[in-house]
Amino acid sequence: MQELKRPVEQTDPPRSARDTLPTMYDLPSEDPEEPGLPDEYHYLQPHLLSTTLHLTTVAADEVFSVGDMNLYYDVDHPLWHKRPDWFAVVGVPRLYENRDMRLSYVVWQERANPFVVVELLSPGTEREDLGQTSRISGQPPTKWEVYEQILRIPYYVIFDRYTNQLRAFRLVGGRYQSMEIADQRIPIPEWQLSLGVWQGMYEGIERLWLRWFDAEGQLILSAEERAEQAEERAEQAAEQVIQAEERANRLAERLRALGIDPDEVG
Repeated sequence: MQELKRPVEQTDPPRSARDTLPTMYDLPSEDPEEPGLPDEYHYLQPHLLSTTLHLTTVAADEVFSVGDMNLYYDVDHPLWHKRPDWFAVVGVPRLYENRDMRLSYVVWQERANPFVVVELLSPGTEREDLGQTSRISGQPPTKWEVYEQILRIPYYVIFDRYTNQLRAFRLVGGRYQSMEIADQRIPIPEWQLSLGVWQGMYEGIERLWLRWFDAEGQLILSAEERAEQAEERAEQAAEQVIQAEERANRLAERLRALGIDPDEVG
């Protein structure tokens, strides 16, 4: 295992955790004992969430979102971490210290906790994702405990791609409460957005996907989708011009058949 940076000797007054504890450069970005890698869905779905997350009240470079990254949460146990399928944080630069892409997310360095976390259910993690496991003495806390009680993440979303069931929990009074979901949409008023289920094609795969919707309930498009939409509109406009020219030519032919010079009309 990668050797951790030795903590700096404390001073009076003590130095902050940001200065004395490991940074993302010191902490491992992967668990070498974790078997396998995420399947294709666990790669595509988080990427889709990140590429379509657009907040009107926060600058783009002050939003960090990522999938399948180690999230370190305990200054007293710096190796303890969870690995959410996707999470987003506001109020931190997209780049670590405005200069580098992150290897992991370390809360005592960032000083900001995730605002939304999404877990994509799989058979091996379902019970833990749903908070149905208990902490083992001497072991790290469960995922549910970390999200609810330690990081206090306001929104916890769970999607089961096998049953297409969408569940969401909102932090109320320090505890997660199940949210009522209408039309497969989860409102997030602080962001003036909603997160919901959309049937469509993404990266050549037709299925139900988690997508962001704006305050008016309109689907937020990715850059690729916006480019495709602009191209379609340009093609439609060009077709309308061709059709208009064809109509004008037909009218001119009728006028000539009647002995009228269309160039002199009008």
